[in-house]
Amino acid sequence: MNYNFLLWIALILFNTKLLGIVCKKINLPEVVGALLAGVILGPSFLNIVNMQGDNGKFIELSAEVGVIFLMYSAGLETDLKEMKQNIVASFITAVIGVLVPLVGGAAAYALYFKENISDYETMIQCIFVGVVLTATSVSITVETLREMGCLKGKVGTTILGAAIIDDILGMIVLAVVSSLKDPSVSPGIVLGKIGIYALVILALGFFMARFEIVIKKADHMRRAAIFAFAFAFFLAYISEILFGIADITGAFFAGVILCRSKIRDYVDLKVHDLSTVFFSCIFFASVGLKVQLGGMSVPLWIFAIVLTVVAVLTKLIGCGLGAKICKFSWKESIQTGVGMVSRGEVALIIAEKGRQMGLISEKLFAPIIVMVIVTTLITPILLKIVFKKDKAEVAEANA
Repeated sequence: MNYNFLLWIALILFNTKLLGIVCKKINLPEVVGALLAGVILGPSFLNIVNMQGDNGKFIELSAEVGVIFLMYSAGLETDLKEMKQNIVASFITAVIGVLVPLVGGAAAYALYFKENISDYETMIQCIFVGVVLTATSVSITVETLREMGCLKGKVGTTILGAAIIDDILGMIVLAVVSSLKDPSVSPGIVLGKIGIYALVILALGFFMARFEIVIKKADHMRRAAIFAFAFAFFLAYISEILFGIADITGAFFAGVILCRSKIRDYVDLKVHDLSTVFFSCIFFASVGLKVQLGGMSVPLWIFAIVLTVVAVLTKLIGCGLGAKICKFSWKESIQTGVGMVSRGEVALIIAEKGRQMGLISEKLFAPIIVMVIVTTLITPILLKIVFKKDKAEVAEANA
């Protein structure tokens, strides 16, 4: 057995916390330090830790557990009343936040490489680049907003709701584009699965509500946390395997189902302890570990910069416009747009599926990785800037 993974874990935990403290000292979110720790330890700099082999697989799986915990905790902290009040805003924000990046990404690729979009295969490739930009990974945003005390409220709730809807819309768009390349992929089946998934979530919520009396008796007992953890992982599993919906979406809904339960606070405390001390550190570091800056030509580096700028602006404009249409203030609209900028692992998954199906060429994968990493790194910093006054107001209210 190779025991390097023990050293890797020690280095990741130590450096994520150390750099997190440094970032906090210079008024940046701690999560930025955790992301940078992965970049420094990974192939781009020291090359001590990587995602290869059995040890790398362990890091990758631990990271997946970490992001599930993050989204489960976000679900547990959800204010259902506020989410219902903002569901229309979340939907409109998500729809426009998918359409604008879709068009922007396709146009950026076609114009930069001077592609002939009258060619069917080329047109599909252009559209798929746009599909990659439609993705939103809210896990980084969730941790940053929680750290600043701004996760709850109209903007935080809208971002969470929009990100979940965004994930579902992105899956539909992916299915449609995939069907253009591969006729065996049926958008109708995808829509049917989503409908059944919604019914399953509602049924589980109804079932849990009926057993609230039994659940209350387990409050502040370890078995409550264990059963609640099992429920989250079960829903994450069936979401991914049976319905093709991201496991983190299932984990979020598991939290939402229990967010009004008597055991909510106790379970959230246990989730937070496990996540903060171990799993979330691994997750944030793993994002940085995936950065490999070598091997790209100058034209591809330029395209990576163009794609990153388009990725940031299209989410900021699209989601911000959606929020503004729903009568958010300009400040709230900008906050909403910034909260949706990070692409994270969702975009990587879509890009990988596209590469497997031949929807994008091998050379495009590196610029997409750069775009994902940069949007993930800058999102916490931008959130810190646009929520600065709100954070001060929260601190004053809690004083």
